Amino acid sequence: MEPLLIGESSRHRGTLTDLAVDLAARSAGFWRSLPEGVRIALADLVRAMNCYYSNLIEGHDTHPVDIERALRNDYSNDARKRDLQLEAKAHITVQQWIDDGGLRSPPVAVEGIRTIHRRFCELLPDELLWVEDPDTGERLKVVPGELRQRGVRVGDHVPISPGALPRFLAHFERTYGRLGRTDSILATAAAHHRLLWIHPFLDGNGRVARLMSHAMLLDTLGTRGVWSVARGLARSVAAYKGHLVNCDLPRGNDLDGRGSLSEEALADFTRFFLEVCIDQVSFMEGLVQPDHLRTRIVLWTEEEIRFGHLPPKSGSILEAVLYRGELPRGDAAGIVGTGERQARRIVSALIDKGVLASESSRAPLRLAFPAALAPRWMPGLFPERTA
Repeated sequence: MEPLLIGESSRHRGTLTDLAVDLAARSAGFWRSLPEGVRIALADLVRAMNCYYSNLIEGHDTHPVDIERALRNDYSNDARKRDLQLEAKAHITVQQWIDDGGLRSPPVAVEGIRTIHRRFCELLPDELLWVEDPDTGERLKVVPGELRQRGVRVGDHVPISPGALPRFLAHFERTYGRLGRTDSILATAAAHHRLLWIHPFLDGNGRVARLMSHAMLLDTLGTRGVWSVARGLARSVAAYKGHLVNCDLPRGNDLDGRGSLSEEALADFTRFFLEVCIDQVSFMEGLVQPDHLRTRIVLWTEEEIRFGHLPPKSGSILEAVLYRGELPRGDAAGIVGTGERQARRIVSALIDKGVLASESSRAPLRLAFPAALAPRWMPGLFPERTA
């Protein structure tokens, strides 16, 4: 599976390093620009968005509104839709575990990769743990965290034999686990493909690879989950899958690296991957630009007040939370200029709408971004629900 890294002598190395440095600077600047309360709310919404787009790449269309319902244990009566809601909930649970620092080993470590797979699959309904052999029609059970015990074919690619998996995964871990920060950012795309090339599990490899990439970017960029590469990959899914196929190709000539696989294809995928990341940071920056976000929230609030869905002066509370990041409950009455009882009524209405959240009845208030309001507050984040 060499090359695992873009060689120092590659003609692409300088351009790719510049992209990695640019991504690091943009991601850090975006994070610093966000008030603390907005960071938390945005990370929650992006987690649902990341799950939605990762599912979409797998051919499973579970809208973030349905994902949020699943997080509240509100499931569809349709068995298939319920299973997909449970799949989405499993993805979000594992990503939150990663975001909260639960992954103790490096994301590229064999232990970490198997743990991600195990944690995800353990939460799946039984029906989603079965795959069918395309040649024989035999139904096979996926065992959470267990490396595959049989040979497989993925399109035109025949991954390595089961007996070789430990050796290849150990080499994968040694190579990607020893890199510095910039080289690790640069290697995220390569590690993403090479894990898919190894295909360690009977099923779930694509999702594990994307969660591993998320964890790698979390470690190297400190993204804190406020943007997601999955959205960009899903929106360019044909190009994404095309690059993955090209990376399976053998070395083309003496100018195409020194490994068995094409270094040119790996460099092209790395450029594509890093550019997608930069594009997603820029997209999220535009969405939460303070003046624009405030305008969208104020317009929505004014409409809700006009239709009698929210009490008057609800907008004052939302603006204060947006500006400060979080708001002590005791400050609400002073902001709206009313008594404590009316202030509590306004706060309660905003919490019921899902636009304010709090850890407890005494904890400060912070902004929330419910998926149902994303078309108004965060246009373009994901498609509007049509049914």
